[in-house]
Amino acid sequence: MWAPPGRWRTSPREDLEFVRSFLHPRLLARLPLIAHAMLELERRHPRTPDHWYLGVLGTDPHAQGRGVGSAVLASVLELCDTDGVDAFVESSKESNIAFYSRHGFRVMEEFRLPHGGPPLWKMWREPRS
Repeated sequence: MWAPPGRWRTSPREDLEFVRSFLHPRLLARLPLIAHAMLELERRHPRTPDHWYLGVLGTDPHAQGRGVGSAVLASVLELCDTDGVDAFVESSKESNIAFYSRHGFRVMEEFRLPHGGPPLWKMWREPRS
């Protein structure tokens, strides 16, 4: 799920819909932790320069290794290269670093989300000429 330059922030309506998804009794206790993590991600998100933001990329485990994820990346990364626009992603899986590196991303920072959250790697890609 790609967000175009300048559109990576969620709207108040989207935030409300997200919060509503945690109103189940088994999930409600985790809402403060999730909200804190989301705020931390937004705080650490680079403001400049303009960039495409890859918010979510997932491939069914049975389809992994067949080029599906690369195909999803390809069209936007080609647009980035053509238009001279950077791209940004956070990964919570260390094993994904090699995948994103093959597509030109480099690790900017590794950090851990608060309250025992997982490690995350901020990754940046400059357009290829």
